[in-house]
Amino acid sequence: MKSTKNRDSANGGRQDSNSETNEEENGELCPGFKDVDAFVKYGLGAVLSATKASAGLPQAGDEYDFYRSFPGFQEFCESQGDRLLHCMSQIMQHHGCRSHIRDQNKLTGLEERFDLVVDSNDVILERAGILLDEADGVNRSQQPVMPAGFQPPKIVVSSWNRKGPGSGSRSETFRLLHAKNVSRPQLKFKERIDNSNTPFIPKIFIKPNARKPLPTYFTNKQIRKERPEDLDVPAALADLIHQQRTQEHVDDMFAHPYQYELDHLSTQEKLLSKPEPQMYKPVAETKLSFIDSLEDLVALNEKLCKLSEFAVDLEHHSYRSFLGLTCLMQISTREEDFIIDTLELRSEMYILNEAFTDPSIVKVFHGADSDIEWLQRDFGLYVVNLFDTHQASRALNLARHSLDHLLKHFCSVDSDKRYQLADWRIRPLPDEMVQYARTDTHYLLYIYDCVRAQLLDFNHGQPGLLQSVWNKSKDISLKKYMKPIYTEESYLELQRKQKKSLNTQQLTAFRLLFAWRDKLARQEDESTGFVLPTHMMNKISEELPKEPQGIIACCNPVPPLVRQQVNELHLLVQQAREMPLLKAEIAAQKMKGLTPIKKPEVMLFGPHDTSRVSESDLPHFSPDDLPVKQGMLFSEDEHKMDVDVQKTGGLLAPAKITLFQEMETKDAQKSPSVAQIKARQITESFQNPFRMYLPSKNVHVNENAKFDPSSKIFEISKRWKLQSVEQQQKEMEAKRKAKEEAKEQARKATEERNKAKQSYQESLQNVATVRQQAAESAKSGGKKRERVDSEVGELTPKPSKKLMKSAEKPQKTEATPQESFKPFDYSQSDLKVFAGTKTKDNTQFDPNRQDEGFKKKKFPKGQKNNFAAGNRSMSFLPGKSDRGFRHNWPKR
Repeated sequence: MKSTKNRDSANGGRQDSNSETNEEENGELCPGFKDVDAFVKYGLGAVLSATKASAGLPQAGDEYDFYRSFPGFQEFCESQGDRLLHCMSQIMQHHGCRSHIRDQNKLTGLEERFDLVVDSNDVILERAGILLDEADGVNRSQQPVMPAGFQPPKIVVSSWNRKGPGSGSRSETFRLLHAKNVSRPQLKFKERIDNSNTPFIPKIFIKPNARKPLPTYFTNKQIRKERPEDLDVPAALADLIHQQRTQEHVDDMFAHPYQYELDHLSTQEKLLSKPEPQMYKPVAETKLSFIDSLEDLVALNEKLCKLSEFAVDLEHHSYRSFLGLTCLMQISTREEDFIIDTLELRSEMYILNEAFTDPSIVKVFHGADSDIEWLQRDFGLYVVNLFDTHQASRALNLARHSLDHLLKHFCSVDSDKRYQLADWRIRPLPDEMVQYARTDTHYLLYIYDCVRAQLLDFNHGQPGLLQSVWNKSKDISLKKYMKPIYTEESYLELQRKQKKSLNTQQLTAFRLLFAWRDKLARQEDESTGFVLPTHMMNKISEELPKEPQGIIACCNPVPPLVRQQVNELHLLVQQAREMPLLKAEIAAQKMKGLTPIKKPEVMLFGPHDTSRVSESDLPHFSPDDLPVKQGMLFSEDEHKMDVDVQKTGGLLAPAKITLFQEMETKDAQKSPSVAQIKARQITESFQNPFRMYLPSKNVHVNENAKFDPSSKIFEISKRWKLQSVEQQQKEMEAKRKAKEEAKEQARKATEERNKAKQSYQESLQNVATVRQQAAESAKSGGKKRERVDSEVGELTPKPSKKLMKSAEKPQKTEATPQESFKPFDYSQSDLKVFAGTKTKDNTQFDPNRQDEGFKKKKFPKGQKNNFAAGNRSMSFLPGKSDRGFRHNWPKR
């Protein structure tokens, strides 16, 4: 009968029915069914009919929208939907699951309902499987069944959670409930968690123990919550918008509410005197209260307000939340211990501000740096008059400053740290975790008394050292919580911590993955480590996988959100791969030997054909060892090489652009020093302004840039025709040679002209002048000189009659009686040959007029020499006369 009951409950869970099996006295399993077979047969038929009916419903899309337009169909769907939700809620409530299906947010209602149904199905089916196994006699676990809603705990065995042999534990390992099946407490919060990328604004709206009133911004917060226009924006952003509307002071929004009270806080005299340590009560004799209701919280606050000191500690969870969750608060007094369920009382915890901000009550913490920020972030709680035992331990120069060491040193208690990494969201808490949380504060007040006494003894009774601890504790109280704000440079801080050198593509991938991780973590309210751990993000950034499978291979184990969003991550990696590399990064890759150049010894194959040669036979050659053919961009000229081609195994022909190429020297061929390498790297890191004209070597160029008119690639390939420096030098050399040849020709022409003039002057040395010829003719008696025919081919010019007569005239010694002397009439002669230039004013030849010099006067352009007719001598002296070239002699 027990087996039939279990099978009945299991099948009833699958069919969404909760029929009871307490009708045994009537002989029936349940009303209408005499045995299990009848119930299963009927249930199977009901499921089949329901499946057929659901298949006949209108399909989602246009068909459903069409039927939805009819009011009757719409009302029927709403009524049936409410009945189904009500039935599902009852079933879930019966099995101990959350059943608030209809009371959900409009934005995320569908997703939350789906998650609730999935979780409920897992719980119900798991319980049904356990009951069926027990009915069949198979007992899989001797451990008690966990509370409803959770799977049995998993054994976690590792080196850090094993207990020592002297711990007195019943087990060597502890059981840690896996967080996968723990319901998200964020879904139960009355106030939605604000993960927006806006600054944090304090949650306080009531300020107890105030010496300075709270600004009006915080007191009117409840009124601002009712503004309908700000419902669709985050709370912090809505407050910022409201502040801009009302022109309130910005400092009031982000200031510490108890800044004034803490600045004017003075340490009491009794706190600076040596105390008498008050021994703690044994744990077994101390009362423990678990606070999970508002009434108990109010009663606790009243008790705390009557005390002079109490100890506080928090338990935090940060793996499945973006900002983190404060899951538990432990408070201990001299007589009693309290554990507060802060997940259940999250919106009412502000009540404790009355005790936490009372300056007459000492609040003892250990390592309160994070606790102060968590109290402000989640509850709006602030602490006035804080004492941090961690700061006291540092002032005493103890060996270690952890709470574990203080418990061992002052109380001789070995703390159990097996649950330090436990998931504190689990409800209800196991007894082991409750005892662990209780231990953190139970002994803290006794440690507080001991460290105060030792601080005074350490300083020879002077309160200076103890006062410094109080001051440091007050500085910790003044800390303000700051939300993580994403900026475009946020990834740089994380990248520096990795201490890895990334190129442009890798750094771009790291930046894009960092932004994607931050955005998704805020949306899903998950930690960045849960979305994509940092070491996996580094691996993806370094490898830059080409396929989505490569991204999955970089993650082990693969995070759930990475597996869901792998296509989006692949697009981000592709975007990073399209980034061009800088010249220094390409050189760095070559220095690492990523693309070695090898020269084959076999001449039958090309320089890259290594299929028939073993790698051991291929020596490594750098590009400088190979002969290089100097080429030019956009040039059709062929240049000769000074290299014997038969002795080379391969030729390299790089582009002949040497704007920044330096001549190699013998010193440069030596191995550079460390300073030279650093200087070279710094020089290469600067962007070359002529980088567009340099040849690209293994640089990825975006295909779209080749067709973009605004890009430099398009400009170079379509519009610019580059000319090398060597071609420019050749043109300059040709011009220089042309100038030298022109000068040489002019020099030769001048020498030939001078030689002709000299030869002509030498030929005129034995020629008589006109007067001599006239005198000779007079001596000869007036006879004319016989004309002698010149030989054939003789080029001597024929002397004129005038010259002959003037040559004979000086030789005449006596006058002949037959004929009297008659002077030659020079007015009838053409004497232009002696002038050199045309004359206009003076046409009369004066034989007594001689030239004073042979310098040629310069006249302005267009002005002629009008007075140079008689500037030529009659003695044919060497000058610039053109007589020998024109052959224009005067005639009678």
